[in-house]
Amino acid sequence: PLVAIPTTAGTGSECQSFALIADAKTHMKMACGDRKAAARVAILDPELTLTQPSSVTAHTGIDALTHAIESAVCKSRTPVSSSYSRLAFALLNDGFEGVVKDPGSLACRAKVQLGAAYAGVAIENSMLGAAHAAANPLTAHCGVVHGQAVGVMMPHVIEYNQADPEIRAIYSELYRGDLSLRVLEFLDMLGMAKGISGFGIKEELIHKMAEEAASQWTAEFNPRGIGLEEFKALYNAAM
Repeated sequence: PLVAIPTTAGTGSECQSFALIADAKTHMKMACGDRKAAARVAILDPELTLTQPSSVTAHTGIDALTHAIESAVCKSRTPVSSSYSRLAFALLNDGFEGVVKDPGSLACRAKVQLGAAYAGVAIENSMLGAAHAAANPLTAHCGVVHGQAVGVMMPHVIEYNQADPEIRAIYSELYRGDLSLRVLEFLDMLGMAKGISGFGIKEELIHKMAEEAASQWTAEFNPRGIGLEEFKALYNAAM
């Protein structure tokens, strides 16, 4: 049996049966899943996260936040996954801001670590969406750290998805305010980029990234149908 003891608070892998590997040539990520790969026990100790560099805390925390948001609305969501998504977002929304203001706060770090784990449980019982699909080409082509990549795309995906009234209602249940603006607030307080124009992206690369994003398996689970043209629009909006 596998016992998982995370030293970051982001992926929630300690509560999932999936591993990610990157193609050595294309650098595109691929998921490899097997229920037998799930940890039997996950031990969450916030003290183990204290020695992370601040950039790792920022990137992993934003990743966890996007896990909670995307799993809450994806097509394969269930009552179980939705409950964990809501719990995860509440913990992360409160605790993550506390960690930014006081990195030594074990109480806040505990909230973030538990939130990341609950978001992992939510993903295990549902899936992600267009923000992760759009993030992977940014990482593959421009070397953008995953947390930054999903964070910068998430506000635009929220805006796209909430054109569906049902999804807008779920976002409102997660956060009583402008959810896309809340993500931007986190990026701002963490000193992370809020647009992709600084990543060296040329116009011709947007089409290629949009093609790749549309073929990502997580895109299939986005609550609103999304394809090449929609991803191009998302990237252009993020510019």
